[in-house]
Amino acid sequence: MDRSTTARADAVPADPETGAPLLDDLLDGMPRQRDGSLTTPRHAAAEAPASAVAPEPVTGAAAPVASPGPGRVAAAPVASRGPGRVAAAPVASRGPGRAAAVPVASPGPAAAPAAARVSALGALAGRLRTLRPWRLFPTPLGTPFTFGYAAVLAVTSAVTEYADPTLVHALHQASSTDVAHLAQHPVLVLVASALWIVGGITSPYAVAFLVVLTALERRTGGLRTAGVFLLGHVVATLATEVPVGLAVLVGHLPDSSLHRLDYGISFGVATSVGALAGLLSPWLRWPLLIGFAAMLVGDLLAFTDPMTGWGHLMSLTIGISTWPLVRRRQAARVPSSVSRSGPRRGVVPAQGCRADGPGRRSPRGARS
Repeated sequence: MDRSTTARADAVPADPETGAPLLDDLLDGMPRQRDGSLTTPRHAAAEAPASAVAPEPVTGAAAPVASPGPGRVAAAPVASRGPGRVAAAPVASRGPGRAAAVPVASPGPAAAPAAARVSALGALAGRLRTLRPWRLFPTPLGTPFTFGYAAVLAVTSAVTEYADPTLVHALHQASSTDVAHLAQHPVLVLVASALWIVGGITSPYAVAFLVVLTALERRTGGLRTAGVFLLGHVVATLATEVPVGLAVLVGHLPDSSLHRLDYGISFGVATSVGALAGLLSPWLRWPLLIGFAAMLVGDLLAFTDPMTGWGHLMSLTIGISTWPLVRRRQAARVPSSVSRSGPRRGVVPAQGCRADGPGRRSPRGARS
């Protein structure tokens, strides 16, 4: 073989248009590695899929966001940070079937005082709505016992004020729970003596009757309120009149003590005050008991009517002894009020009772 033929055979073929050597034809006979590291740029461009060729990012344009998968909301695109620009925070996907959270801008410092004022005004308006002064007085439907009893006392007080004094004295004498009448007609005089108010309708005991018995009946019901009132009225009356009869019997008191006037609602009112104190919060209970007891002790020390003074103190003690009864009744009335109108502010349902509403647990063993 001559030298020219060998030179042509060994020469590298060139591209007819550009004159550049064609290295691809030269490497066709050489073994290639499996990872394609020796693949030429032209072959790589031809064999690469279209999805693998990523466009070059452009300054100021949003970067592409990959799809998170079926049933998910794609994250918000993040703008590439150019000169003087801040990239937006991406919104993370919360899972299949859930919408991504939208960032909320925090209010500025000027909005905090305004929000506080609005909240304070709303709380004040709510407290004013809950204040119902008319509930301090009896109503025909809410407190029928106190309302009916107050109507009877208003009639008898009008009779005492405008009737003939002789007639009024005769009525009081016939209704007196003195020893002589208790020995002859105990039931009649015990009921009749509770129909009069000493001092008339302007007496402090008349005002206390309206406020105390109304509050007690709203918490325990009419039957319990009547029972507490009558218990104090009867027991305190007998506790003060029986010693008078015994003192007359042994000669320590004159016979005129058997006919002394004894009527009024004061024993029942004092018992109701003691019972109501057991249903109030401590910051109301103890000032009420201490103030009322101090007033009764002052009357006793004045020694104007010692038997009645001791009767008032005994009535207050009787009312305090009824706390277990009235508290049990109040606890029994709480679930019924909750089931009718929903849970009220400050009222906790009794244990084992179901309160309708979110976040309330059913009694143990009940089906949901």
